[in-house]
Amino acid sequence: MIAPDTVPDIAPDIATAIDRLQELFDDAKTILPFTGAGISTECGIPDFRSPGGLWTQMKPIPFDAFMASAKMRDESWRRRFAMEEHFGAARPGRGHLALASLYRHGKVPAVVTQNIDNLHQASGIAAEHVVELHGNTTYALCLGCAARYELSWVLDHFESAGGRAPDCPACGGHIKTATVSFGQAMPEAEMRRAAELAVSCDLFVAIGSSLLVWPAAGLPLMAKKSGARLVIINRDATEYDSIADLVVRHDIGDVLAPFIAH
Repeated sequence: MIAPDTVPDIAPDIATAIDRLQELFDDAKTILPFTGAGISTECGIPDFRSPGGLWTQMKPIPFDAFMASAKMRDESWRRRFAMEEHFGAARPGRGHLALASLYRHGKVPAVVTQNIDNLHQASGIAAEHVVELHGNTTYALCLGCAARYELSWVLDHFESAGGRAPDCPACGGHIKTATVSFGQAMPEAEMRRAAELAVSCDLFVAIGSSLLVWPAAGLPLMAKKSGARLVIINRDATEYDSIADLVVRHDIGDVLAPFIAH
């Protein structure tokens, strides 16, 4: 239980935040970054969940609706291709590059992310060391046989069929972006690996996440209970601020830019 009367240790300015982070990074043997939408907003990718985000403007399509309705599958793919201007043009931001530098330095064994944008991989972190809790929107999978399809293939078939979502040529299953939708089961292997990383790190750094979406939101608490120090870098307050060793509410890119190795 989080004590409500605990006062968060909030960095008063960016310079102090950077100095404190440097001390924590230097002291740590194993750092586990946990990232949410906030690390990618400077890359041109909109925040989905926050007030004013995409999901407040457009209701997401639940997994059961996707499975049950061809109309919903068509709409799901229409929305995805409409978002390509954001995802296709996005490049890693300063936060991604800073984490990639820490990864190359050897203190970050992996990054756990709620994001679906593939930007950690693009920043130089090996794909096998990016634990994607909500999947990846840069390719598609057949829900029947797990065959992988590139988005260019889906788009060609979508357009040639007049805006109808294609099914898998191999098994006839529905093809969906490799993301986790509302009502869809969380990936068990990724959740298990994230938990193992959380309990084995000595510094857990939550970056750009509201820490509201479960079960992923339980990871920082898991790390803290296992003896790790906890840093939260997020523009808004979170329910875990009171147990964090450092809270930073300044711009993520500005705070992490000094840690980019050139």
